[in-house]
Amino acid sequence: MMLQIRDLHAYYGKSHVLRGVNMEVKPGEIVSLLGRNGVGRSTLCKSVMGLVTPKGDIQMEGKQLAGLPPHRVAHAGVGYVPEDRAIFPGLTVAQNLELGMKRRGQTGAQWTLDAVYKRFPRLKEREHTPAEVLSGGEQQMLTMFRTLMGDPRCIMVDEPTEGLAPKVVADVAAILEEIATAGIAVLLVEQKLSIALQISHRVYVMGEGKIVFDGTPESLQDNPEIRKEWLEV
Repeated sequence: MMLQIRDLHAYYGKSHVLRGVNMEVKPGEIVSLLGRNGVGRSTLCKSVMGLVTPKGDIQMEGKQLAGLPPHRVAHAGVGYVPEDRAIFPGLTVAQNLELGMKRRGQTGAQWTLDAVYKRFPRLKEREHTPAEVLSGGEQQMLTMFRTLMGDPRCIMVDEPTEGLAPKVVADVAAILEEIATAGIAVLLVEQKLSIALQISHRVYVMGEGKIVFDGTPESLQDNPEIRKEWLEV
């Protein structure tokens, strides 16, 4: 198992956000975490990453992550693409990508500057452009590829298609599938049910800080009660 979460709890002050979450992601698998806004999906990613103090069991390839600081979680092989993208606006595209490397001049990494530019030539065209002037879609791609530059074995991607044009959404979906094909475990937090059902191997639905559904995309499609109660607005 790549990422395994057991009985995970998290709090913001006295607010109990995650209430005993259990889930797992295997190598080469895309797992989507669905749910309405505010149910705790982003908090789960931040808890895994050490940005929120968790209570419970979080293991990456059998190594305990709960309680570790973010840099140690990253070095354990977990990559995180936050919802707000968190680019460095005053730095160029190339400088943002280079900051994603675990160490300068690393060898044997699957994702290098050349590999990124080949996969998304638009970033090559804007290599020396400050990241702040990129379009929303370009910034999303920059954030995803910067995370991949760290050569993670598991990547958590929070709402990557929010506000993007359909063409860019299709590009994001294709890249996520390519990442999984390379054996990387993908945890996708997504609002768009269509994208999640299209590319996921399994889906979890979260409601009120708990997992209320765990199954295949097909089984979720065949379960209108779950969709109506926990997903539809």
